[in-house]
Amino acid sequence: LMPLYSSYNFCTLFNIAYASRGIAMYESLRYHIKNFTLFIYAFDEDTYELLASLDLESVILVSLCDFENSRLLEAKKDRTIGEYCWTCTPSVIKHAIETFGLDHCTYIDADLYFFSNPSILVDELIGKSILITEHRYTPKHDQTKTSGIYCVQFVTFKGDEFGMMALEWWVDACIEWCYARCENGKFGDQKYLDDWTTRFEGVHILQHLGGGVAPWNVQQYVADMLGDNVVMVEKSSQYSFGLVFYHFHGLKLLSSDVVIATYKEYDILPDIVEHIYKPYIVDLLDVSDKIKSIGNDFLMFDTMKNIIRS
Repeated sequence: LMPLYSSYNFCTLFNIAYASRGIAMYESLRYHIKNFTLFIYAFDEDTYELLASLDLESVILVSLCDFENSRLLEAKKDRTIGEYCWTCTPSVIKHAIETFGLDHCTYIDADLYFFSNPSILVDELIGKSILITEHRYTPKHDQTKTSGIYCVQFVTFKGDEFGMMALEWWVDACIEWCYARCENGKFGDQKYLDDWTTRFEGVHILQHLGGGVAPWNVQQYVADMLGDNVVMVEKSSQYSFGLVFYHFHGLKLLSSDVVIATYKEYDILPDIVEHIYKPYIVDLLDVSDKIKSIGNDFLMFDTMKNIIRS
């Protein structure tokens, strides 16, 4: 099959507490896909200065002052840092599409890490306008009622009629209400997606299992290596697939040894630690060293312990 686009557009947002993750995510993206642009929305001045000094290839850097509008600034007044990041997610996608004249854009969380080319995921959008990804919870960790069916981790919108209609609706909904609590069937920016397959036309649910492996569903799979590639095998069916990205939600390094914890204490088995977590942590620590080498101004944060967004 021919690729859907000659070049793929991605956007993300993060502040200095998430800078090492965001840069590691970018490096993994650049390693696996050459024809892309990543629009990074820097959510504080430290992040903007850091990224500007790094002068990352295929990155367009956007500052808060070039992004924020009066509606967002009003919403910002009564929201935590994390809630404001959630509030801004759809606005970031809309801003990227409209400001830079994009035919499509995929939002990606800063704590994703790519193990293979994500264009295969976006290419599922043939004939559709919006791509969303399911949590695919392991029953033990099912949080559908509180956190929703779908995860705002990797969502694509085309700049067409159906894509922009849904995006405008989501922008308005998040500005009106976006908090880290369950209320009237809402939670953050995420529960809004629950009815999109019936609310909007042109919505496609990602089918590739390699997009969206995460602490809440990884118990369903065994990880192994095939050459340099991480291959997952679904335990129930023995179906195998290449890992495209892993969502390192709530990751903490508990000591100098590689000890993994997530804030909800998901079960992470040794094969997952070996083939998925270890490579990421090595990269994350390398990125942290790069940041430290640039200057002491960026040492105010603890890269492994400041958790803002799932």
